[in-house]
Amino acid sequence: MSEPPLLGTVAIVGFPNVGKSTLVNRLTETRAAVVHETPGVTRDRKELVCEWSGKRFLLVDTGGVDIADLSPLTRSIADQAREAVADADVVVFVTDARAGVTPGDEEIAGILRASHKPVLLVANKIDDPQRDLDALEFHRLGLGDPLPLSALHGHGTGDLLDATVALLPGDGGETPGEDAIRVAILGRPNVGKSTLLNALLGRERVIVSEVPGTTRDAIDTVLERDEQTFVLVDTAGLRRKRKHRQGIEYYSELRALEAAERADVALVLVDASEGVVEGDLAVADIARKADCATIVVLSKWDAKQVTIEEIRPELTRRLRQRPPVIAVSAHTGRGVARLLDEVEKLYEKYVGRVSTPELNRVLRELREARQPPSRNGKRLNLLYGSQVRTRPPRFRLHVNDPSLVTRDYGYWVENELRRRFDLEGVPVSIDFVRR
Repeated sequence: MSEPPLLGTVAIVGFPNVGKSTLVNRLTETRAAVVHETPGVTRDRKELVCEWSGKRFLLVDTGGVDIADLSPLTRSIADQAREAVADADVVVFVTDARAGVTPGDEEIAGILRASHKPVLLVANKIDDPQRDLDALEFHRLGLGDPLPLSALHGHGTGDLLDATVALLPGDGGETPGEDAIRVAILGRPNVGKSTLLNALLGRERVIVSEVPGTTRDAIDTVLERDEQTFVLVDTAGLRRKRKHRQGIEYYSELRALEAAERADVALVLVDASEGVVEGDLAVADIARKADCATIVVLSKWDAKQVTIEEIRPELTRRLRQRPPVIAVSAHTGRGVARLLDEVEKLYEKYVGRVSTPELNRVLRELREARQPPSRNGKRLNLLYGSQVRTRPPRFRLHVNDPSLVTRDYGYWVENELRRRFDLEGVPVSIDFVRR
C-alpha cells in the first residue's frame, strides 16, 4: 500500500542553539538531526518526512541564523535558511523562552514578515507547563500568538503539529519511490563532497566551505534526470582514527554510516591533489560493508597531482570490489554528467540477475581453470549454483564439503564471478553450502 502524499513543506528557522534540531527529532520521532550543546551544529538544510494524524509533510531543519555574524560560513548558513523559507509553505520560527526576545529574534522576525509566508511562532524551552505565560513576551515580534513548547520533553508539540497541518496547502508531492537510485557521497573531511553535490544539482543546495567537517548531517536531495530519480545523500566527512571521532563528529559519522547502509551506490571521493591515502581506503571499506555498489571519484581534477592510471593499480590491489574510477572537476563541470551515467550503469548491475544456466556454465569453466583445494585426500567439488538475491547480488554455490573452501579460493571465485559478469564495483556475496 502506497504512503499518503505529502501535504507541503515546513521550514524550521531560528537563532543558533534555540533547540531547532531537538524539535525536529521530537516531531519526526527520530534522532536524525545532530543535537549537541554547541551553538551552530546544524549548518545545512535537512529534509525529513513528518507524519501527524495520518497526514505527512516535509520538515526542513536549517542552520541557526545569526545575521550579525559576518563570517563567510555564518552568512552561508543564513542564505540557506532564507532559501528554505522561500521554498516552504509554512515556517516554524523557534525562539528561546529562557533568553527572551533577542535582537537576533527581531531581525529574523523582520525577514519572516517580509516573506508573507504563514508563520508559527514557538517559544521553546518552557519545560514546566506552569510557565506557559513566559511565551507572551514574544507577541511583540508581530507574528501572532506564540506557542509555548518544550522540544526536550514534548510539551506543546501536539498543538504545534495540529496548527502546522491546518496551514499546509495539501499538495507537497510524492516521496521518491523504490525505483529511485539512492546515492551516498562519502569521503574524508574536505575532499569536495558538498561541492560535488552542488555540481550534480546545478545549484547551491549544500554549503561549501574550506572548513573540514562543514557537513554534519546526512542530507537527502532528490534529483530528476530524464526519467530517472536519484536521491543524493551528502554526508559528514569520515575520519579514520577513533580518537578523532568525538562529540559532534562522532554522531555525524554515525549518520554517514547510516547513509551508506540505506544507499544503493556509494561515491567514494579521493582528492586528486593528494592521491590515495589510508583514509580513502577505510571509507571505501565502509561502503563495501554497507553492501553499496562503489564508484571511486577522483575529485578536484582541475588541481590534479595524480592520474587515474597512477591510482588504479593501488585501488585494484587494495579494494575488494574493484570499483570503477571516474575523474571529475566540480568547478569546471568536467566528468559530472558522465558520473551519473556510471551510477545508472552500476545500479543496473547491482539490481540485476544472472541466469542459472549462465552461472553454471561459468562454474564449469572455473572448475577447469583452477584445481580446487583439498584436505586429507578429499578435494572440493564445485557442483552447481544459483543467484538467490539482488541489491546486491548473492549467490548460493553447492559443494560437496563447505569446510574445504579456503579463504584464497573463495576470494578467487568471487573475483572471477565479478569479472565474468561485469560486476566491478558491485559487492558480491557467496554462500558455499553442502549439497
